[in-house]
Amino acid sequence: MGEDTRVLGIEGTAWAASAAVYDSATASVDIETEAYLPDSGGLHPREAAEHMAEHLPDVIERIIDHAREEYGDDPFDCVAFSRGPGLGPCLRLVGTSARAVAQRFDVPLVGVNHMVAHLEIGRHQSGFDAPVCLNASGANAHLLGYRAGRYRVLGETMDTGVGNAIDKFTRHVGWSHPGGPKVEEHAKDGEYVDLPYVVKGMDFSFSGIMSAAKQAYDDGTPVEDICCGLQETIFAMLTEVSERALALTGSEELVLGGGVGQNERLREMLSSMCEQRGTEFFAPDNRFLRDNAGMIAVLGATMFRAGQTVPIAESSIDSDFRPDAVEVTWRSAERSVARDRSEFVQGAESAVTISGDIVEKHRHERAYRHPTLDERLRRERTRGEARLLSEARRHGVATPVIWDIDTAETRLTLQHVGDDDLRDALSTVHVRTLAKQLAQLHEAGLVHGDPTIRNVRVGDCVSLIDFGLGYYSGDPEDHAMDLHVLLGSLTGTDDDADRLRSAVLDAYREAGDDSVLDQLSEIEGRGRYQ
Repeated sequence: MGEDTRVLGIEGTAWAASAAVYDSATASVDIETEAYLPDSGGLHPREAAEHMAEHLPDVIERIIDHAREEYGDDPFDCVAFSRGPGLGPCLRLVGTSARAVAQRFDVPLVGVNHMVAHLEIGRHQSGFDAPVCLNASGANAHLLGYRAGRYRVLGETMDTGVGNAIDKFTRHVGWSHPGGPKVEEHAKDGEYVDLPYVVKGMDFSFSGIMSAAKQAYDDGTPVEDICCGLQETIFAMLTEVSERALALTGSEELVLGGGVGQNERLREMLSSMCEQRGTEFFAPDNRFLRDNAGMIAVLGATMFRAGQTVPIAESSIDSDFRPDAVEVTWRSAERSVARDRSEFVQGAESAVTISGDIVEKHRHERAYRHPTLDERLRRERTRGEARLLSEARRHGVATPVIWDIDTAETRLTLQHVGDDDLRDALSTVHVRTLAKQLAQLHEAGLVHGDPTIRNVRVGDCVSLIDFGLGYYSGDPEDHAMDLHVLLGSLTGTDDDADRLRSAVLDAYREAGDDSVLDQLSEIEGRGRYQ
């Protein structure tokens, strides 16, 4: 298989009946697309399938005609198609079409994960080596990073995709699809209003903000103001979790994928955050952000050169195809998300200075957030962290002692604990101790909120730090979210995550409430990409 490769790509997971041809020799991508636009409301699965059946054959024939004009009677080396995730009826039409074209031209098939294609097109065009990727599209929202032969889900929505969440509000208002551009336009004339802000580690939830936005509209709040609050809040959440993923992994590269990535305010926030961190940021052209066959063709060429083809008889689709189920054979194990192993690395929201046994933690302004939202979060988190650190310590959980708190300056002065972050001292012994500490915390009705391996210090004992996302709760689901966040940070950063995961679960089972583990299974089962 030579380096110069031409690929026919076919996309049809939900909205876009799309076909493209990619020529790696010239890096040219030609795309033909017919997008499904419902007359009212959101996506209707039956109508989407009818749209795909009507338009997909035509866009494929148009791109084949173009390829023949450019390259002759043997216009491509393989056919790449989107295997999933997506709507089953749409994907089946894509799979059937891809098999027919592959047989017609006697070329191999490559089955592509739609969400990995969103990531890889950004990596391909940017030239980044080991980026974190934020995928923000209609039905999806998650963070990915490469480790040990797979793209790991570092964080994801716990209820609905970001575009679908926005569409729920615009349908309530009575606006036609798509809702995102209408919210973006109205937000320009609006004043910021407070709405719920829900970040749990690197996971996030949109259900609360959507309910509050609809209620605000019903109560007479100007729709322009709600749109402004929606954008500022939702995109700040996505930017914050992206920064948390960068801090966890040590990566200095971020790429954006997905149709919601066309929003100027989201790109502005991500760019501002990366500039403040000294991190590189890349967003592809809009035609590669929205669903398109070009990204399928580009990744298909890479997979084809790596020998990752599938026999026609085994070319099944998978409507629940998770990105972390893909074997990434086209990348070497050495090119993982970076892990900066220096002792002190820039965090997601704080600057930390250390002098002997004293740590000064200052929550600086985050330029990407609306000033009102930024001040609220920094003050709430500073006060909340001080209370929860003291409360956890009172219940026997190892935490730093607080020497001083300056709420106005959002600054804490703390005891310096431990010799290393847990990230740099991972062992089954340490994670077992941590799991028991979490069980003890939960027994006291406390939730850490962000127990990643960057927020645990190891030395004479295992100490929990950074309670900024913590809160009081006796709900087993909230306790299970703590475990979910911890396990996600292990999966995203360590090659031996399965062994460490087992150690966490065994230790929590010994020390904690079984109902929490039951809730953990339920949470993991309802992930958007399960």
